[in-house]
Amino acid sequence: MFQNPFKPLTPMTPDAVLSAFGYLRALEAGDTEAATRLANADPRMPELLADAAERIVVPITALCGIDPEPCDDSFALEAVGKVLVTTLRSWAQTGPDAVEGVAHAVINFVRHVHTQEEHGETVADVLRQMESVGLGQALDAHPAPAGAHPVHPTIA
Repeated sequence: MFQNPFKPLTPMTPDAVLSAFGYLRALEAGDTEAATRLANADPRMPELLADAAERIVVPITALCGIDPEPCDDSFALEAVGKVLVTTLRSWAQTGPDAVEGVAHAVINFVRHVHTQEEHGETVADVLRQMESVGLGQALDAHPAPAGAHPVHPTIA
């Protein structure tokens, strides 16, 4: 029987989710002014995009939950996903100049692998959905301090 040593991803912080996905959505929409503003606001943007990429790529390419049993192609898909995430992480380490390239790689992955165009789904739709999931996980993992007012961000 196949066993996958899948390790759950550590949730991002709420601010990191909003920054990374905000940048991805702005760039994908062609809003270079907003994208530039978001990239300049956080010097960790390349790293944040690599974290977002991992959350986008791993659930699609990981072997866990494959039914029926994984085949050779399943292992190849998982390996490609790992290579992509590792490459994006390495690229992100080169600094701020990597931001746009890393983001375009993530957007292209979403466009070609996640988006179901036959159902009218767009890259923006998928990014909003993934941002919402990531933000929910981040808020669960990083709750507000006791006595703080609850925040209910709206993802547009």
